[in-house]
Amino acid sequence: MSTTQADNEVVLGGCAPTPLASYLKALGVMRLLAEQKPEWEVRGAWRGEHFVLKSLVIAHEEDAREKVSEFFLREYSPTAMVAPWNGGSGFYPKDTKVGIEPIIQGRSDRFSTYREVIGFCHSLVEEQGLKESPKGDDKSRFLTTARSRGPEALLDWMDAAILLAGEDPKYPPLLGTGGNDGRLDFTNNFMQRLGQLIDPEGGEPTDSAAMWLPAALFGDSSTGMENAAVGQFNPGDAGGANAGTGFESGSLINPWDFVLMLEGAIFFAATATRRLESADPGALAYPFTVRASAAGSGAVGSSDEGQARAEIWLPLWSGFSSASEVKNLLAEGRATLNRRSVRDGLGFARAVAGLGVDRGISHFQRYAFLMRAGKAYFATPLSRFQVSANPDVELINELEKGQFLDRLRRFARGDHAPASIQSLSRQLEDGLFGLAQRADAQTLQKVLGCLGALSTALAKSRAAREFVPPVPVLSEQWALKADDGTPEYRIAVALAGLGGTRFPMRPYMVPVRREKYGWSWHDESRSAVWGEGGFADNLARVLGRRRLDEEKDETLDGHAFRYAFGAEARDVEAWLDGGLDEQRLARLLLGLVNVRIPKNLPAAAPRMEEGDERRVALPAPFAALKPFFMPAGLLEVFKLLDEHRSLPSFAEILTALQTNRTQRAVDLAWGRLRAVGYPLPAHPRQAPRVSGTNGVRLLAALAIPLDAADAAPCLRSITSVRTTKDIA
Repeated sequence: MSTTQADNEVVLGGCAPTPLASYLKALGVMRLLAEQKPEWEVRGAWRGEHFVLKSLVIAHEEDAREKVSEFFLREYSPTAMVAPWNGGSGFYPKDTKVGIEPIIQGRSDRFSTYREVIGFCHSLVEEQGLKESPKGDDKSRFLTTARSRGPEALLDWMDAAILLAGEDPKYPPLLGTGGNDGRLDFTNNFMQRLGQLIDPEGGEPTDSAAMWLPAALFGDSSTGMENAAVGQFNPGDAGGANAGTGFESGSLINPWDFVLMLEGAIFFAATATRRLESADPGALAYPFTVRASAAGSGAVGSSDEGQARAEIWLPLWSGFSSASEVKNLLAEGRATLNRRSVRDGLGFARAVAGLGVDRGISHFQRYAFLMRAGKAYFATPLSRFQVSANPDVELINELEKGQFLDRLRRFARGDHAPASIQSLSRQLEDGLFGLAQRADAQTLQKVLGCLGALSTALAKSRAAREFVPPVPVLSEQWALKADDGTPEYRIAVALAGLGGTRFPMRPYMVPVRREKYGWSWHDESRSAVWGEGGFADNLARVLGRRRLDEEKDETLDGHAFRYAFGAEARDVEAWLDGGLDEQRLARLLLGLVNVRIPKNLPAAAPRMEEGDERRVALPAPFAALKPFFMPAGLLEVFKLLDEHRSLPSFAEILTALQTNRTQRAVDLAWGRLRAVGYPLPAHPRQAPRVSGTNGVRLLAALAIPLDAADAAPCLRSITSVRTTKDIA
């Protein structure tokens, strides 16, 4: 691979953000060069899909390849990784000695530190009289003693693999359970792989080491891979447990990949203890590590969450950084949301969008540790998140009011959640993951649709209603940001705002009632009539119920058809023609009733002047009926009704439309308009004729609030009043 970078840079084509083994390998190369060749002043950065090294001692690409290769072949001194607290580690009679014995018996200076650490561990095993790996309290005591008395060379590895805090040891998911993955002990395999690369006796590289190294570092092609296990770090190449011990292995690996991968994991040492005491309940105290969440990736099913060990978000930085800077980044590695450490993947995604992470990071590669075979876990790459400011992520915060989002997610993961709520909760979280990255109209509409469907599903479950509150009231920004300029959306927004705050539509969709500080479930509600069936039929039922409620409560008189936002005449025409997606309309309406409706939408088309031949002319029967389905005050503004006159009840008209007696409804409206002095023409005396119009569909059209600029010419089209432009 040729570099296109500056002369003192080299691309490590063998080190990519995925799989996890490759990411850790990049860190391993950087750490070892920084610690064992400090005069090189190595710095590293992620560029595209590869890791790039920068050093003042590198003259050009070939020079870099030669110097880096020579270091690993002839100078590299392995980190002393041991795990005498684990079975299969090489310290007990039944363990394989293939890796550990050659190191003990060798005399190479490259393994001198390793021999010292192994000697200490053997002494500790003998001191505690162990014939097999310790368990329970014995294991805790062994770990504490090893951490307090062990050589300094042991500590970085121990701190990466084990967190000693509290009564019981804890294990950062990156290194399994203290340096093993199921039956696979990482340290035993590490020593075996070292034996394939370096002669422990004389310290010379093996014949194969030089052949394998270019592939590991620079991505060159290679042959002669070894049959061995890699464990959780590379699911595509994972074999079975402890290679060489009689267990199956079943994978071909480059020994350098395994060695450098574990060397990179050391970068995560001595980090967990800094956060443990201040960590929020439910948050994990390891760098960039949170509880696994199925949302945001098709690679994880909801059933995987309970068996997942955790998920980790690994930082990718585009600016060159030193090893100490990277170590500090990982040592302080955390993401915060509303000043609290995040608990799971969704929280991390929100923190990334809100820049609640270190700003030197350009992306995060997300992994989940999923159980896939027996007790073994695989580090499965999920998705990559760009770190960029997305102020619209604050919209998600609104769902936390009344603990709605938290309680919903907890209930959906519980034993009593219906399958519908489990599925819809997962869909909502997927939508919120998308919203954390991009607040486009499509994403917001997906979230709103999920919220509407969830409201319906929650209302049907007594257990859900007892635990999860109704969806909180959302700000106008939801409606504004979700606007895609379609007729369905404008109609849904208009209908969602029908009745304003005094006579809202929400209680007619789901059984809720308004309290002093928000909405609560209302089990005895008779108003929630929206249910199965088509959009027009449901809307007709809602109008009928609202009429009854208005008649029972004088304070509601005149509020039923007040509105904040009105749709356009072309939208109503599209509805009457049957050209709209009614299922989408219903989804949007059920979601938007939870939103404060604005007076205008950003995607609205420029208004046409009255008399413009492009203006939509709605049918005369619609114009004759519409006065009964709009605020009386507008009729006065349009100079169509005297302020001292009022229209009679529309109950009989409503019933006629509900029973598809459309001409009867128009005749009734026409006669009542003339009776109250509505300026109908003297001729013809009879009402407009209806042809082929379904009464229920027409009723739904009449319910849609119409923007004043379109309502005025529509209403005046059947009157003797001249069309004017003085409409507010």
